[in-house]
Amino acid sequence: MGKNIVVIGSMNQDIIMKISRMPDLGESMMVDECILAAGGKGSNQAVQAAKLGANVSMIGSVGKDTMGEFLLTEAEKFHVDVTHVKRSNAPTGMADAHVLPDGHLFCTVVKGANFELKIEDVTMAESLLKSADIVILQNEIPREVDYYVVDKAEEFGYKVIYNAAPAREMSRHYIAKCDIVVVNEVEAGFYCGTKIDSVEEAKVEALKMSMEMGNDWIITLGATGSVVASNQEVIFIPSYRVNAIESLGAGDSYIGALAYALLSGMSLFEGCRFATACSALTVMKCGAQIAMPTKIEVEEFRKSHTL
Repeated sequence: MGKNIVVIGSMNQDIIMKISRMPDLGESMMVDECILAAGGKGSNQAVQAAKLGANVSMIGSVGKDTMGEFLLTEAEKFHVDVTHVKRSNAPTGMADAHVLPDGHLFCTVVKGANFELKIEDVTMAESLLKSADIVILQNEIPREVDYYVVDKAEEFGYKVIYNAAPAREMSRHYIAKCDIVVVNEVEAGFYCGTKIDSVEEAKVEALKMSMEMGNDWIITLGATGSVVASNQEVIFIPSYRVNAIESLGAGDSYIGALAYALLSGMSLFEGCRFATACSALTVMKCGAQIAMPTKIEVEEFRKSHTL
């Protein structure tokens, strides 16, 4: 591709359990299936961009344990450069995902080694940042690392896609310095200060935030679709109608695909349509990274499916 994406973020061991319903408080529930897979928002986004054909490097932190080795091996399998992933004395981060029959899930995450990533670790990889066209950030790493990378964007010349998830208190000054902000409806409610229950409400809030901060805002709405606000314009992009197996990694697939699309020369709106196809393919399989599509798979899907 000739252009570079750097993802600075989390790498987690996913433990995926399929459940028939939400357990009651105090209830123990037996499950029939448990899957161990590579995950973490940062790693997932890196893998999706790489599977589409982008040059992708990862900056993060894993433990000196078997889970850390597994995550590095899996990322390398998909041609993600993990040279600058730190090996920490803390245990590798983990995510426990419970998947309902309709594909929806709830997830708890152990920070682990992800929060051992320091600004010094990023400065050691400064050559990567200087060669980056797009840098992707999330909130599964220390806040000060995000701030540092955003501060360096103008000096080094890269664009920042900021996945402000999970929701946490962040300086609006730094959020405004990011080129593109991507959140789901729950996270959008946190940053906008109002609950979002419809497409129209999402459009209003995305446009308001975009105009206030002077950057682009994307609010993903799960199976409904996404709204995209840019340059005083806001559009709704519906999701493809597919048979969803699970939604794990769908948002990460969207973000990794968007970064790839923008470097391929697509406009923001067209890139989001491309990303919508990628996330649709991802939810049709189990697991996050293993479910994410290649460029050929996306092209074939878009030929046979319309929005």
